[in-house]
Amino acid sequence: MVASGMRDAGYVYINIDDTWQGTRDANGNIHPNSKFPDMKALADYVHSKGLKLGIYSSPGAKTCAGYEGSLGHEQQDADTYAKWGVDYLKYDLCSYTKELKERAGNDPDKSRAVMIEIYSKMHEALAHTGRPIILSFCQYGWQAVWRWGAASGGNLWRTTGDIEDNYNSMASIGFSQAGLSPFAGPGHWNDPDMLEVGNGGMTPMEYRTHMSLWALLAAPLLAGNDLSSMSPDTRNILLNREVIAIDQDPAGRQGDRVYTEGPLEVWSKTLADGSVAVGIFNRWTMPLTLDVPLARLGFNKGVVAGRDLWAHVDLSPIHDTYHAHVPPHGVVLLRLRQTVQ
Repeated sequence: MVASGMRDAGYVYINIDDTWQGTRDANGNIHPNSKFPDMKALADYVHSKGLKLGIYSSPGAKTCAGYEGSLGHEQQDADTYAKWGVDYLKYDLCSYTKELKERAGNDPDKSRAVMIEIYSKMHEALAHTGRPIILSFCQYGWQAVWRWGAASGGNLWRTTGDIEDNYNSMASIGFSQAGLSPFAGPGHWNDPDMLEVGNGGMTPMEYRTHMSLWALLAAPLLAGNDLSSMSPDTRNILLNREVIAIDQDPAGRQGDRVYTEGPLEVWSKTLADGSVAVGIFNRWTMPLTLDVPLARLGFNKGVVAGRDLWAHVDLSPIHDTYHAHVPPHGVVLLRLRQTVQ
């Protein structure tokens, strides 16, 4: 994370997922297994690098992989995480689905109430420790979690099922986020799942689309690739600071779809300095062009200055319309600002 430049580009958390857990002692306290012999020492080491540590659990008795979950031990586990120096908790519903079905049946209101109960319980346990710990709801967007996630203590919540390292999965998830922008903002984020950039299942252009769309969505950028063996293409995508700046813009606004034309989609995100990030996406398998009227992006008549965030070049002044050449499964990502009325 440090040697690769990821930390200095803004990536902060080292998140451990499932299978770190060992057994509970006679008092019910969770201990890590032999792969993580000293979690406190690990947290101290991570912090010494200017990074933060994340960990994983489940509201069920067991986790997805059959390790110890937090059911009946919520406060104990929260206290343990705080003692270790953990900064982030991913709380995965998967092993609680049987109990959820038993308690709620097929009633969506009851299902939502149960999920609010179990996630609020862990939020309260974490808050009681006195240590700031980010809480990530991993429950796949069930029962429109974006409507109640923030009120239940979530800092981020998954809006979909698990992403896979292929274009169809990524596009299905990413473009389905249209309309969710009102539910996100500083401190509470829609999470369309991790980045697959660099895992080999997509082309570099498709990975650019992935990174661009997630940036416009103000999505958490959670890299899921092997950082020790990044190709130049992978590095150029994950470490593109101009694109990261769109994702991390301090206004914290989530972008949204402006309009579509067949397989072409135009998305925009208003930034803190008044400029507008614009993504022009081609979901077809052949190159396409699109004339994008600036008025549809909120600009009055006049001259607009722009920058191409993948080419890293300033554009010639734009009058009325931007003419985009978009590669197959590709994107043109721009940062635009009004210069002359």
